Amino acid sequence: MTTPASPPARPVKQKKSGFLSNMIFNIVIPAMILSRFSGEDALGPVWGVVVALAFPLLFGLWELVKLGKVNFYSILGIISVLLTGGISLLQLDPSYIAIKEAMIPAIIGIVVLVSQYTPFPLVKKLLINPDLLDTDKLYQALAAQTNRELFEQRVARAGYIVASAFFVSAVLNYVLAKAIVISQPGTTAYAEELGRMTWLSYPVIVLPVMVMLMGAIIYMFAQIGKLTNQPLEEFILE
Repeated sequence: MTTPASPPARPVKQKKSGFLSNMIFNIVIPAMILSRFSGEDALGPVWGVVVALAFPLLFGLWELVKLGKVNFYSILGIISVLLTGGISLLQLDPSYIAIKEAMIPAIIGIVVLVSQYTPFPLVKKLLINPDLLDTDKLYQALAAQTNRELFEQRVARAGYIVASAFFVSAVLNYVLAKAIVISQPGTTAYAEELGRMTWLSYPVIVLPVMVMLMGAIIYMFAQIGKLTNQPLEEFILE
């Protein structure tokens, strides 16, 4: 009697790095290097910038290799680091830093907004994540309540909130960079200003934007319960 073959093991899905890892490699370490080790008695202003930017750059590349696929946001992050390095090493006018800081979130906001008018809105992938929600069960419940079309309208509304969050980020990034980074690249003052901007970017920019994004998520979760007439827990994957 032959034993039935056991089903093939499912490949282990690599998870993205957590919030703490992102904070350490993208904000804490670069800011410490720029603030404390970019003086002439340490790494110097040029090498201070190079070493500080190496951490988010290598971290972003490592994430791309680990996940095994190209991530649009990771690519933008890497481009952002390379642009900062290029502006610093070429000693361009510091106003380019403000433009660069505003450009990245503005591009994301535009992409999110434009995708609203395509069959594949990015916000649906972000908020109605099949790794978190049983989407088949969700859409069946929506169809049973004849609320599928209304649900798509609510997703579109959440998309505008998400796009707005990135546009707010672009404005705040520009204002913060313009106010802080005023020294010429290649100087210790410039490296320290980059460090100060990195430190302040979290409370000044990230927190307000996160509040808007969380608002969009809470709004969508509330709509799921309202339009399916079932508690959200019914659709969350274990």
